[in-house]
Amino acid sequence: ERIHTKGQTTCWDHPKMTELYQALADLNNIKFSAYRTAMKLRRVQKALRLDLLTLVSVVDVFREQDLQHGEHVMDVVEMIHALTGLYERLEEERRAIVVNIPLCVDMCLNWLLNVYDSGRNGKMRVLSFKTGLVSLCNADVQEKYKYLFRQVSGPGGLTDQRHLTMLLYEAIQIPRQLGEVAAFGGSNVEPSVRSCFRMAPGKLAIEVSHFLEWMSLEPQSVVWLAVLQRVAVAESAKHQAKCYICKQCPIKGFRYRSLKQFNVDICQTCFLTGRTTKGKKLHYPIMEYYTPTTSGEKMRDFAKTLKNKFRSKQYFSKHPQRGYLPVQSVLEAENSET
Repeated sequence: ERIHTKGQTTCWDHPKMTELYQALADLNNIKFSAYRTAMKLRRVQKALRLDLLTLVSVVDVFREQDLQHGEHVMDVVEMIHALTGLYERLEEERRAIVVNIPLCVDMCLNWLLNVYDSGRNGKMRVLSFKTGLVSLCNADVQEKYKYLFRQVSGPGGLTDQRHLTMLLYEAIQIPRQLGEVAAFGGSNVEPSVRSCFRMAPGKLAIEVSHFLEWMSLEPQSVVWLAVLQRVAVAESAKHQAKCYICKQCPIKGFRYRSLKQFNVDICQTCFLTGRTTKGKKLHYPIMEYYTPTTSGEKMRDFAKTLKNKFRSKQYFSKHPQRGYLPVQSVLEAENSET
């Protein structure tokens, strides 16, 4: 529905969608944008029941609906048709779960239009439709990368800069819709494309192996997708450790451990919101766990902590422990965060 007032367009969200967006504001106290974005997307993913849909099912439905050409433009009727197919498939596969198909279709369509058709022209490229659904379905992140790369590669499995630009542009719309695009380099994906092509110096096109190698470095523009997978895995993790700050035991979700101080573990809430207690300052570097640790990992961390005990502040300022590959030069980044 649209109301025009002095040329402005007001797009109506489904009441449940409005509720969901309001609830996401709780997560704004998370200091790190990749985590803030991933945790918001995790809530969207669950609200749309996309966390229950496997990549295999999603791809099957794309095939059944003949959504093969990324450049083809879909209208709302085609989108509803494809989404109904998806949720009917989900109902068949997960008989134990009650799926409200009309509500899921409405919500998912609403979200896709917000991301890819904010002007509400009722049209969207097949590539946009696929990128949105594949990014939020339930699959190993490597499988998502491979599938998305195939959508923009030619007959020989190669992708040139123009096609990679298209794919990364589709992907960045997801955090952009949440108002989180600045931390991922903004809507300009050119620096990301250049960064990826450094994996194949002098080549005009890259293979999937180059793309996967680049993605494994968690490039700034798409780091939220890898973090989303870790957020999902961490949800069921319990660690036999006590939070140094709030004393929660066992620690649930992510567990953060200082590699500078012995036996300093911090829970996800305290770490991500930057909560500290009086006189207890957190010392970097920090190790993140999203699954319970093995005894081998404990030994390895003990050895690292021992080494770090003797390292100076200067050492850490010269060797920053950054979790992702920054893809922009200082001149390009208008608003980047450390």
